[in-house]
Amino acid sequence: MSEPAQIPLDLPHRPAMGAADFLVAPCNRDAVALLDRWPAWPGPALVVHGPDGCGKTHLTHVWRAQSGAAAISRDALTPDAVPDLLGSARAAVVEDADRGTDERALLHLHNVLAEDGGHLLLTARRPPAEWGVALPDLASRLGAAMSVAVGAPDDALIGAVLVKHFADRQLAVDPAVVTYLQARMERSFASARTLTAALDAAALAAKRRITVKLARDVLRRLEEHRDS
Repeated sequence: MSEPAQIPLDLPHRPAMGAADFLVAPCNRDAVALLDRWPAWPGPALVVHGPDGCGKTHLTHVWRAQSGAAAISRDALTPDAVPDLLGSARAAVVEDADRGTDERALLHLHNVLAEDGGHLLLTARRPPAEWGVALPDLASRLGAAMSVAVGAPDDALIGAVLVKHFADRQLAVDPAVVTYLQARMERSFASARTLTAALDAAALAAKRRITVKLARDVLRRLEEHRDS
């Protein structure tokens, strides 16, 4: 009788988010260069936009370590809460600012930081002009803010991202597996993240190493699930 498959536990892993762990490539070089210019930004705000999983959160972690910025959740952001959310910080990060944010609160946060000579970093999927901002003063501030895109990855970066995700999960994977995946997976950071998580779970359930055969099976299952 074959041994039953082990049930994988959905345990969290901690991705490496330091400056040395960020992979600089042509698609994100402009964003990195602007963040590196801090605090000599020409204005109080910077918007970094790009697709899910492209590294925006990693960039915010790096910048927070440099600037001491407060990380402010969209859900917690209200006009009255701004002073408490900032505390003594003179910089702040709000991620996914295009996914529904209290516009008056965001305007207030921007103005408080600008008046104090501080800085605001916003991340989003799209540039501010496509957010559909209704508040004229906020639209004006966002229109004047620096805005930089993080673009789609090339093959070399996709391979490096796969290696990083495997390393974050403490998985040793043969380079042949990475080469196989690069040639067949969707070219996106989000896909790399989903794929490495699925491979980790499948390897644990089967009590086996991550091989090209396992990668082929997992890719097929993910494609079938997407098409169903």
